[in-house]
Amino acid sequence: MQDRLIFLIGAPRSGTTLLARMLGAHSHIYQRAEPHLITPIAHLGYFAGVQKAPYDPFNVQMAAKEFVVDLPRGEEDYLDALRAYTDTMYGRMLATQPAKRFFLDKTPSNALVLPFLTRLYPQARYVVLTRHPLAIFTSWVETFFDGDYQVAVNFNPLLARYVPALARMLRERPVPFVHVKYEELVRDPETHFRRICEHLGIPFEAEAIRYGEKEAPKGLGDPTGVAQHTAPVTTSVSKWAAEIAADPAKLALVTRLIDELDPADLETVGYPRARIAEQLEAARGAPVPVKREAPTRYTFERKLLIALRRNIHHNRLGRVLKRVRFALDVVLRE
Repeated sequence: MQDRLIFLIGAPRSGTTLLARMLGAHSHIYQRAEPHLITPIAHLGYFAGVQKAPYDPFNVQMAAKEFVVDLPRGEEDYLDALRAYTDTMYGRMLATQPAKRFFLDKTPSNALVLPFLTRLYPQARYVVLTRHPLAIFTSWVETFFDGDYQVAVNFNPLLARYVPALARMLRERPVPFVHVKYEELVRDPETHFRRICEHLGIPFEAEAIRYGEKEAPKGLGDPTGVAQHTAPVTTSVSKWAAEIAADPAKLALVTRLIDELDPADLETVGYPRARIAEQLEAARGAPVPVKREAPTRYTFERKLLIALRRNIHHNRLGRVLKRVRFALDVVLRE
């Protein structure tokens, strides 16, 4: 499968679903929803540990390292074993689509295990997509946390995890890849989709840019946003700035998040710290975009989940919920 896999690398809410839909509309590429095959096997104990599992992760980690070191080819034998699993999964799924040459894996969390992934599949094809960090953050907050910035930060330090990981990939170049910025892709999709096709070694197909004409894959992925359009649009490129600049609390929070990032990493991914400050300053006083969202089952579930997360951090009900969740974890695990 080495030469039949495409890995689209990018943070959540960075436009990976949009680009995946375009790639999946190409006649040579088979795209499904996010398969999440790589991250679990990256945490079996040898490369990284498992903290929540029905066994002692420390024993597993020690045993795995002792076992692998005595294999005839050491770590290479271990990678062969893991690759046998993923090759079977990818290969047999791709075999259901005999007209397709490549299988596309668009799983955002793959960006967090890139040293492992690039060792496992050094000859696969890689596409790296970056987007303005604050555009990612605001989209993530709106999509999964009902606009509550503080709950989102408490739940997951998204930028602190993904920006350094992507910067390391771009800086060290462990494998060949093509790098595309979301803002440039949506402004000039033909030019940048041509670049991607050239890197992948497939012919350019203009009709793939109109991804909405093809059926969307079912399963995990973007629950909102990309399905509203049939081709790339620029409406989400800069709306984040006005929303943040209009709220002092949000501005203070995201300023802290950006200040905590290494300026060299921001420069590497293409969004220098000074430029971000200029954009926020320029957005002061700009009208805040009006949010229109039709009620759906997803939006209802999202609001309920955020209410529970707020309670977990702020009152007695939160302590009860934590105990219930722990009890359920124990029961279900046993």
